[in-house]
Amino acid sequence: MFARVFLTVGLVAIPLALSFIFSTVGNAHEGHDHHEPDTFLVYIGTYTGPESEGIYTFEFDRKSGKLTSVNQPAKTSNPSFVAVHPSGDFLYAVNEDAEFNGEKGGGITSFSIDPETGALTEINSQCTHGEHPCHLTIDQTGRTVGVANYTGGSIAAYRIGRDGALSPASTFVQHQGKSVHPRQEAPHGHSIDVDPANRFMAVSDLGIDQVLIYKMNARKGQLTAHSTVKSEPGAGPRHFSFHPTGKFGFGINELNMTANAYRYDARAGRLELLQTVSTLPPGEKQQEGQSTAEMYVHPNGKFLYGSNRGHNTIVVYGIDQKTGKLSYVENESTGGSTPRSFGVVPTGDYLLALNQASNTIVVFKIDPGTGALEPTGEEVLCPTPVAAAFLAR
Repeated sequence: MFARVFLTVGLVAIPLALSFIFSTVGNAHEGHDHHEPDTFLVYIGTYTGPESEGIYTFEFDRKSGKLTSVNQPAKTSNPSFVAVHPSGDFLYAVNEDAEFNGEKGGGITSFSIDPETGALTEINSQCTHGEHPCHLTIDQTGRTVGVANYTGGSIAAYRIGRDGALSPASTFVQHQGKSVHPRQEAPHGHSIDVDPANRFMAVSDLGIDQVLIYKMNARKGQLTAHSTVKSEPGAGPRHFSFHPTGKFGFGINELNMTANAYRYDARAGRLELLQTVSTLPPGEKQQEGQSTAEMYVHPNGKFLYGSNRGHNTIVVYGIDQKTGKLSYVENESTGGSTPRSFGVVPTGDYLLALNQASNTIVVFKIDPGTGALEPTGEEVLCPTPVAAAFLAR
């Protein structure tokens, strides 16, 4: 059976599995210091094609550091981002397509998780009404899921039923604008992340150089435009991660290979830019074919990680707990090619690098003092791995 814990918010007890997409791992895991699970199921999203069939499942053993393939792949089209429901009973995946079930736009698909085996069974799916959805987030009460559409340059939200089924879209917002880079000819929503207070969602739009904050009504599945913060023209905001305290946020910029640190006013729902730093080693310049991809705050809030494609490294920063500013620690090779994503195990002791082009997942041990990464020697094959979500066993 899978482990369940309860996180009490105010006077309401909300059931939470130890299973989160990494942008929310720190929020739920903060303060959890008893009965840490020894094993996790790891759900890997992929791009489907000749090699991949959908979502792959592995079991990660913290004691041995071993990653073992389990179950058959859950067949679904281009599940390039996946997230586990707070209850641990369901999983949600985008379908990064331009057309879905005869409608223009991509899809979002819900799955039930077998409580004994972790196997996935499809529940239902909905169109996202924008082409190529590439990211999603689930609010902490498990009632709403938000989706970012890349080519469509839009966002959508859906209510989640008690059985895990998705409603038709309850919110759809089309972004407007462009910026200076050739890839910024139109809006490109690249990520959506719920804040630790569960009141707002942050959307990184690569095409218009903005992080947009939406006010959330989780009960109704509604998102309402609230505030924005601009990045340097041509930066290309891609992914975002809130600090577990809710005081800071961090964004990675795909096009100019930088990371932004923000002060976050959780009550007002506003971001203020504090600092911009390179994701490359000191003195190195961006080369043709290089770009960033993923970003996650460590569960303890002390470290920040970002991935560099082409450079094929994970950049590690220390986070000043008072100011939110970043200090460079290292760039560690991912041991493969094109790390489109990675994941920090919710207990904070390991990082899994997902090398899309070399079809490998490489395991690293995290130094608890510095956040630095050390390869363990564990490496497994997986076709086009591009997203990970964890569920405690």
